[in-house]
Amino acid sequence: MIIQNKKINKTTYLFFLFLLMSLAGHSQTPVNLKCEHLVNPLGIDVQQPRFSWQLNGSKNNVYQTAYQIEIATDSFALSKEKAIIWNTGKVISSDILISYKGESLKSFATYFWRVKVWDQNNKTQISKIQRFETAMMQSSDWKGSWISDSHDINYKPAPYFRKEISTEKTIKKARVYVTAGGLYEFYVNGKKVGNRLLDPMFTKFDSRNLYATLDITDDLQKGKNAFGILLGNGWYNHQSTAVWKFDKTIWRNRPRCLVNIRITYSDNTTETIVTDETWKTTDSPVIFNSIYTGEHYDARKEISNWNKPDFNDSNWNKAIVVKAPSSNLVSQQLHPIRVTAQLKPTKINRVNDTLTVFSFPRNIAGTVRFSIKNAAPGTIFRIKHAERLYQNGMVDLSNIDLHYRPTDNSDPFQTDIFIVKGNADESFSPKFNYKGFQFVEVTSNKPFKLNDDCLLALEMHSDVPSVGKIKTSNEVFNKIWEATNSSYLANLFGYPTDCPQREKNGWTGDAQTNVETGLYNFDGITIYEKWLADHQDEQQPDGGISNIVPNPGAFGYEFATGPDWTSSIAIIPWKIYEFYGDSSLLNKMYPNIKKYVDLIDQKYPTGITDWGLGDWVPVKSQSSKPLTSTMYYYADALILAKTARLLGKTGDAEHYFKLAAKIKTAFNQQFFNSSTNLYASGTQTELSGPLYWGLVPDEFKQKVADNLYKKVQETNFHLDVGLLGTKSLLNALSENGYADAAYKIASQEDFPSWGYLIKNGATTLYENWPLHVEKNDASLNHIMFGEIGAWMYKGLGGIFPDENAPGFKHILLKPNFVSGLDFFESEHTSPYGKIVSNWKRENKNILYKVVVPPNSNASFYLGKNSTFTCNSKDINVTNEGIYKVIQLKSGTYSFKITEE
Repeated sequence: MIIQNKKINKTTYLFFLFLLMSLAGHSQTPVNLKCEHLVNPLGIDVQQPRFSWQLNGSKNNVYQTAYQIEIATDSFALSKEKAIIWNTGKVISSDILISYKGESLKSFATYFWRVKVWDQNNKTQISKIQRFETAMMQSSDWKGSWISDSHDINYKPAPYFRKEISTEKTIKKARVYVTAGGLYEFYVNGKKVGNRLLDPMFTKFDSRNLYATLDITDDLQKGKNAFGILLGNGWYNHQSTAVWKFDKTIWRNRPRCLVNIRITYSDNTTETIVTDETWKTTDSPVIFNSIYTGEHYDARKEISNWNKPDFNDSNWNKAIVVKAPSSNLVSQQLHPIRVTAQLKPTKINRVNDTLTVFSFPRNIAGTVRFSIKNAAPGTIFRIKHAERLYQNGMVDLSNIDLHYRPTDNSDPFQTDIFIVKGNADESFSPKFNYKGFQFVEVTSNKPFKLNDDCLLALEMHSDVPSVGKIKTSNEVFNKIWEATNSSYLANLFGYPTDCPQREKNGWTGDAQTNVETGLYNFDGITIYEKWLADHQDEQQPDGGISNIVPNPGAFGYEFATGPDWTSSIAIIPWKIYEFYGDSSLLNKMYPNIKKYVDLIDQKYPTGITDWGLGDWVPVKSQSSKPLTSTMYYYADALILAKTARLLGKTGDAEHYFKLAAKIKTAFNQQFFNSSTNLYASGTQTELSGPLYWGLVPDEFKQKVADNLYKKVQETNFHLDVGLLGTKSLLNALSENGYADAAYKIASQEDFPSWGYLIKNGATTLYENWPLHVEKNDASLNHIMFGEIGAWMYKGLGGIFPDENAPGFKHILLKPNFVSGLDFFESEHTSPYGKIVSNWKRENKNILYKVVVPPNSNASFYLGKNSTFTCNSKDINVTNEGIYKVIQLKSGTYSFKITEE
């Protein structure tokens, strides 16, 4: 479009602007391009990376008929369609997730890629050019040695390392590849590189070590450059003692690192600086650090300019070459841990001239930044973090510290110690630790008045993008959703944990129960893929899995390793497949799932197993452990059978479908009473679990659901379940005709309920339903009961993936317009784009808005006796059982529904 008249009046200008905006809205340009589920990743090391994209545009019935991916080593050449190393050609397909199948990728190379798509009108659109960069494509690419200092595992101060070089050439590009046994911070010319925290992520260090690729191009200068490393203990050298036996792990050793710094000059020559004995080392001011308890920092031991050029390190020691934790180095391709928010205190209680208590607006995982002025040299500040207060206003750790087993008083729980140098302005923030807290008590060994702005709470977690949104007419319900998400994020630190204070353990049961809550709300595939690799490392020769993964000590194989807990090995890869349409993880995990299911089959040949932990922390009623364990065993066998079929393993598929059928038959023979239509003793968990996991024979489903409804009536629509029951209860009700009852339970505000926690001030979910539990399993930030966050999308918004067209290629829409809500809004950004399912009441009608993203479609299930009108004529309606099924193409739809 060319406008030749340079003088355009306002009306004409607005007309053309509106026209351009309209055309843009109708364009089906590929957007949101990702490689390995990340945007422009740095340092991948897989030979067949995955490429994905979405289509934008708001027109109805938009879909892709073909794609073409082009990859080159030069962006300009790619734009001119030259020097292309991989060209798929035009592929007739609507697929938006493709694995690379070109020539072998080279190490340390930058690749540029784009995708062309053909739409339903055979029009071509081309994406913007994106990039990815490789790292060590072969283990032989690593140079140099692992280094440490000469101290043993009991030595407390964290070590500094430094190296200085001189570069006379002009620098074109520079990368540092860094891995550590423990944790690291990397510095160039006095500045920390990047904003990543607690790197590398925790793994079974003697099986697999992760490395990061950092861009340091802009940090280097012509001439002298200094590199610095500070190493922390992390989970590698756990010096704190607790019931979990963190300090007894077989890999434990003094922190160590391996670093390759690769500089590319403007003449395309390269230089690699490596860790070796020429690096110098000394103690840092971090005089103690524990990922579990806290960090101690003595500012009097600070060394000015230690990581800058021209520093005199003649009195430093030489680094020593040490053994690698493992020979398996893998690129850490996942969203890193970062500070995601800074919180100011909402209340400051100056108890006396040496003690102040700070209250923050919500419970978080993270740490603090403590800043002071003009403190006397040597003043000691103790910074204690807690989730609750005693009645006298002091912080109370008694709900979370009883699993700690200190050997003396030198390592207080959730407490940092800061010894000041005595400068005018000083600040401290831990580098190798995080806590769970809402309250902070600062004490000093000398009288000192703290300023109002001396303390900031720094919220931390794996920085996964948000992909979900819920809003309703019930404000308490909205806060339940927010609290659930807060607990989920507070327990995401490169792996899913149970709580961020007492344990920080990767409990398998908590994670598999809440994986859908994670996936509806956050783009978490990179974290889960990493964590399932941890499962592979932890799996025992007989197929057994530790109940906490990674397993940091001698604890973890004694109990809670049965299918009700460690079904994470099967359930999470399957959910990733459903949500992302990506079968890669299932393919990788198939041998491990098979080994695990075979182990249960060998141990329990009848099909019934009592191996497990059971319905953990129930409100009151105890449920049958054989029932819940066998229920999950069935789920695992069925997932294994479906995966075998998906991967073309027809013999295995037949075998495991038969095994699943055998388990189902044995389950019903053992636990189901066909005369009463009850399972076992008929608890909420015992009735909802078989319904949710598909174990109830079709002819009895409604009768069992009716009995479940009667059971929740007995508690006046309140919970009487534990962890496993929270997964199944709301779903079983809403999927079997009792959505109103499910919402009643979900929205209760008295004991026991999620709303009861919120009404009593909770900003995260608790580990127990009662308040003020005076025992050690009373964490106030647990994701354990977090399934309600996923249920909101399913039971109210009705947004479900279809396993037969996964990744929301085909969306199942089964909303429930429950009594008690005036409106409900839900959004989920799927691999194809944003799905919207919003409804509100207007007189006796329901106004329902649906957005189906481009290149996907949906089936909207509506009660057969309901009547509706729609703004679009381009729909198709069929009858399916008790439903009208309305087929929707991509686009935006508005329905006016009169309920039956």
